[in-house]
Amino acid sequence: MAGSAVNKIVVAVVSLLIFVMVSLLIANNKVQDSLQQSALIEEARLLELKSGTALYSLFSDLDAKGIYENSVWLKLAVKLNPELLAIKAGTYEILPNMSLSALLVNLNDGAEKQFLITLVEGLSFTQWLTQLNDSQFLSSPMGSDDVEAWIKANPIEGNSLEGWLLPDTYAVTQGTEVVSVIERANVKMKALLNELWLSRYPDLPYKSAYEALIMASIIEKETGVPSEREHIAGVFVNRLNTNMRLQTDPTVIYGIGESFDGNLTRKHLRTPTAYNTYTIKGLPPTPIAMASEASLRAAFNPMITDDYYFVAKGDGTHYFSSSLEQHNRAVREYQLGIKE
Repeated sequence: MAGSAVNKIVVAVVSLLIFVMVSLLIANNKVQDSLQQSALIEEARLLELKSGTALYSLFSDLDAKGIYENSVWLKLAVKLNPELLAIKAGTYEILPNMSLSALLVNLNDGAEKQFLITLVEGLSFTQWLTQLNDSQFLSSPMGSDDVEAWIKANPIEGNSLEGWLLPDTYAVTQGTEVVSVIERANVKMKALLNELWLSRYPDLPYKSAYEALIMASIIEKETGVPSEREHIAGVFVNRLNTNMRLQTDPTVIYGIGESFDGNLTRKHLRTPTAYNTYTIKGLPPTPIAMASEASLRAAFNPMITDDYYFVAKGDGTHYFSSSLEQHNRAVREYQLGIKE
């Protein structure tokens, strides 16, 4: 009799343990199913998480928007994993079929959505600043007074940001300040200039890396053909070495400024400005555009050539000449259509 009672107790205890274990297993599966559920969206969506947002409130909001289903199991998941509560404010991206667990990892790590801003070579600082100020991803637009204040606090050669920013694609988070992108681009340009200055061709007519930066900006505006950059650099270096004027149209256009209507005239070429390389000798006082890394490398390591002249052929490329006679012949052929 006593043995039978003991057996009943053992059976009851075992049954209870089995019940508890099965219940825990079911609960764990429900918790995992809730965390691993996929986003019910067909296109990526942005999630703007404000400071102080509670995780439970976020679950309800995501459920209301039809992205993830809220349930008691998610509350249990948080009870079991309290570290999930440490979500960070920011702008995040929810991708189609993205698991809720993966989203929570991003929210806890502060892995915000990265927006790409491409700053294209050949444009001026004014054009870049307009692009940055108009960006929907960036905050705190900069005016001319802000730019002047930044330069005063961060002195740079030329007292202008023209040329001092490296063209590239920059990843930013929502709300990044415009000045932050400018500072990143400036740091990258300074680092590249220092590197190229140390490895430059030895016999160059530049007194500083800044003068090479000015040259690179001219090269950038003179050709869009990568294979020509070193050759054009070699032509301009030859001119500087022999005290010839550079006579490059892009510098004239830059000196005219916003009033330039797209039609470069003889009067423009004869009208002196600080940037008119038809009337001044040597380099203009500042760069005239943002130069690419390729143009910078060309400026620091130009082609060794006997050429002093080049003329546009009408197909994007140039004809190079070592003498004025050859150049004039090329002008008649490619500019005037007169073949000899």
